[in-house]
Parts: sequence; structure tokens; C-alpha cells
Amino acid sequence: MGELIILRHGETEWSKARRHTGRTDLRLTDRGEEQARSLAPAVAARRPVHAVVSPAVRARRTAELAGLPDAEVDPDLWEWDYGGYEGITSAEIRERRPGFYLWRDGVIPGDAEHPGETVEQVGARVDAVLDRLRPLLGRGDVAVVAHGHVLRVLTARWLELPPSDGRLFALDTGTVSVLGTEHGHPVITSWNTPPVC
Repeated sequence: MGELIILRHGETEWSKARRHTGRTDLRLTDRGEEQARSLAPAVAARRPVHAVVSPAVRARRTAELAGLPDAEVDPDLWEWDYGGYEGITSAEIRERRPGFYLWRDGVIPGDAEHPGETVEQVGARVDAVLDRLRPLLGRGDVAVVAHGHVLRVLTARWLELPPSDGRLFALDTGTVSVLGTEHGHPVITSWNTPPVC
């Protein structure tokens, strides 16, 4: 049985500044490109039989530099739509909404481009991704290249936890994680591992 090779995209200017970056389509920084390239040996060692990637430029570029240029674009891997919180930090939100915690409090509606999603809606999207990927794992490893929060929700759902339990899995840019099974039960094999440079 194969495993899911989870790659979070490399650094962007907004991830560096800790701004909520859902549907805003940013490019990688120079450091983000270096992070993405440094993922290539880990990807090559696993030789995935299939790869999927978010439509975002930052994720597609990471996939390309990590050695997955033919990754299939999956719209369900877009980052959480932060609605009215797009582009601002949690600290800025707490100035207006003391005690704010995304995983508990969710987002506020934004505009037509950023209407916002609940964590349950993100969970439903990643459930659909997992439903499509599970049959492929019989052939080998599958790589998933996407974003911090959506990958954390995907991990919670892999582990059969509620989507909001994604809060338990901090995930840095340019890292590799592995989701697998042990005795037929879903597990985390490794998590948030920076590539060896």
C-alpha cells in the first residue's frame, strides 16, 4: 500500500508575513523556490505513481521544482477561502476580534472573489480529494502539493478526525510529510520535515 507524500508549497511574501493567503495567487519568493527545489530528492526517493496539486501558482511552481511537473491540478486543493480575512494576519484580526482563533471562530464573509468557507466546507473538499486518491495508493505513493491549512484539514480527515482538528498539525512552508497506515489504520508516518539540503 502506498502513502500520501504531503508537500506544502514554498515561501511566499504573504506566508513570510503570516498573512492569510487563500485564493490570492502569489508567486514563491527566492527562498520559496529554493525550498521547493530542495524537496526534489525526497520526492525522487519515493517515486510517486501519481501527483496532484492545487491550482495556485505557488503550489504548481513548487510541484514543478520538486520534480512533479506533470502533477494533476485539483481545484479541491485550493487553500481555505478566508473571506474577509484574506491578506491580513491573525494579530490584525485580534485587534478587532479579541481572542480570535481561526480553527474555532472561522472567517467572515468577504467579496465575490473571497466569499469565505467554513472548516466543514474545507473538510468536504478534502474528503473528495481523498476519495479520488485512495484507489491510487494500491499502485504506490501519491504526492499532494498544496497549502498549509488545507493540508492540515486533509491530514485530520485522513486520520478520521473532524476537520477542525487540523489545528493540531502545524505545517511550515517547503516541508514534506507522509500519511500512511499501520495495521490497516491511518497514521502519520512523518510530519513537517524540512528537506535535507
